[in-house]
Amino acid sequence: MLERLRELGFDIATRNHADAILSFDFAEDLDSLVARLAAFRIHISELIGGGGGESGQTQRLRRALDAGGWRKHHFSVETIVDGQTRAGVSHEVDHVRFADNGTLALEIEWNNKDPFFDRDLENFQRLHGLSAISVGIIVTRGASMQDAFLPRITGWMKAQGLDSEEHLERLGITERTRAQRDAVARQVERGVPFAEAFAKTFVASKFGQASTHWSKLDERVARGVGNPCPLLLVGLPADVLVDAAASVIRDTATAPDLFSRNG
Repeated sequence: MLERLRELGFDIATRNHADAILSFDFAEDLDSLVARLAAFRIHISELIGGGGGESGQTQRLRRALDAGGWRKHHFSVETIVDGQTRAGVSHEVDHVRFADNGTLALEIEWNNKDPFFDRDLENFQRLHGLSAISVGIIVTRGASMQDAFLPRITGWMKAQGLDSEEHLERLGITERTRAQRDAVARQVERGVPFAEAFAKTFVASKFGQASTHWSKLDERVARGVGNPCPLLLVGLPADVLVDAAASVIRDTATAPDLFSRNG
């Protein structure tokens, strides 16, 4: 089943026999997850309209997972000695699926600061050590998607004829700082086409190397962060990005943020 995602360009990695565990003990659950990931798409207009953060695109994926039984859960752990509670801690996971053969925990890290990977992996490690989960899963931006942002956004801007700040304002793109606007203006003054200047500034400020994406996750797993918890790591590919008319932006730019953090 994971091979289907690989064929679609997803980055896929497993650790500590997660592939065998998922294939034999969680075959139906894995099939459901693969189907939802394979169907997921992000409109470039959403990406820009949402300011790069978690708006319509990842909300749809979260809702699809929730509908499939992957729901937010708080794991409460207490240490009791001779009937006395000595310590208590709560571990929150955004998407948990309680299956017949165990429990799967999943986090989506769309665009957080990369130390959030440490938090997720260490959380999975503790929960697995307590036999609370069988496999930890992280979904993030894949390597091909990370590389595609600049050319795809530049091409989309040009195709839509967006060549001035006025065009952006009319579409309702407002989540930009003065520094970002000034950076675009300086490039335009040097002769860089507006679409290229905007895309370069947008990608650098929203999807930089210090944010959550595949290479940052791979680095941590290579160091053994999260061991010995079985792990499935999924990187969304460039083909998830699709073009859409510029008119879509106004609706997505004003979409409510349903999540308390950026991830």
